[in-house]
Amino acid sequence: MAERVFLHIGLPKTGTTYLQSVVWQNKQVLADKGLLVPGRNHRRHLLASLDVREDPTLAQRPGDVRAPWQQLVDEANAWKGDVLITHEFFGAAAPHQIQRVVESFPSRELHVIVTGRAMVDLGISRWQEWVKNGGAADIDSYPRRDGYDPTDAWGWGSFDLAEVLSRWGSVVDHDRIHVLPMASGGADPAELWGRLLSVLGIDGESITPPARPANTTLGLVETELLRRVTPHMKKFKSAPDRGNWIRGYLAEPRVLGPGRERFRPGDDKLRELQARGERARRLLVDEGFDVVGDPDLLEPGDVSGLRHPSEVTDAELLDVATRAIAVLMGDVRSLSRPHGGSGQKPKSTGVRVRVLRVARKLASRLNRGHSS
Repeated sequence: MAERVFLHIGLPKTGTTYLQSVVWQNKQVLADKGLLVPGRNHRRHLLASLDVREDPTLAQRPGDVRAPWQQLVDEANAWKGDVLITHEFFGAAAPHQIQRVVESFPSRELHVIVTGRAMVDLGISRWQEWVKNGGAADIDSYPRRDGYDPTDAWGWGSFDLAEVLSRWGSVVDHDRIHVLPMASGGADPAELWGRLLSVLGIDGESITPPARPANTTLGLVETELLRRVTPHMKKFKSAPDRGNWIRGYLAEPRVLGPGRERFRPGDDKLRELQARGERARRLLVDEGFDVVGDPDLLEPGDVSGLRHPSEVTDAELLDVATRAIAVLMGDVRSLSRPHGGSGQKPKSTGVRVRVLRVARKLASRLNRGHSS
């Protein structure tokens, strides 16, 4: 049997972070079982996905950004066994870029793994994730562009299952494209991990997946507050700033609060998501893709009775904003007292102090009945 390369291409918000964390925590264990995960860390796979999709922002990333895809390819082709490469941004690749991927492994058998989710739930979750990364458009205006662009990791081309399958299926044999549906909401990530191992042909007996990760999803009010705050954070434009300070700090439930209210898009967006989901389910039935799991998991969930983000009141936003300010003040105070001393005035140039000022400004506007 030819040595195989498994390329896990997403979709985003389908358990990818969990699966990748298990993979990297067990890199050596997997290697002992004959499966190489090339590269030093997860970031190399991210950079490789930018390289494959010819994303011009690759050059702006810190660190070594020279030919990250070829580096993975060279390591993979030197390995006597199977290989796994995983990042959710690969899914947005165009057919000619996919052809490059295939041609990178002339003596190996390429398999593609796609983790999928009901399109309505995925569309809502994807918008929220975009807001957590600094996006400011409302839910019914996301994605920002209808046209396909392989460099747009946040557009339809990255998370519409039908689009992804059509593009990758135009280059890769359908029986080598493995689709793993996942349940929305209370899905058990360990079960998804088990199905991934079955595709890889790996015995997972000696691999103990971590416990279910803490749910860091924001609720309706918290997401809407964040969407209104980030336009004021004009200096937080780079990918590291957005990832570390907006998504990794401000958007955490510890700061904005543990709200868990689910929400829905507007009627037109809902119909569009339903139509895109239906197209994906038809493709799975008609085109011979390898479905590993229950395809009924891709049926849309019921969002009737949920509120739209436009229904959030200023009073609700003010309540969350004032609580967030209290948390931010505590963090600023702890930064000024690193050794438990009596404290000193925090430096106005500190990044978190700038975040605090944004939150104060928003709370002031909301208190005056002004909506950004």
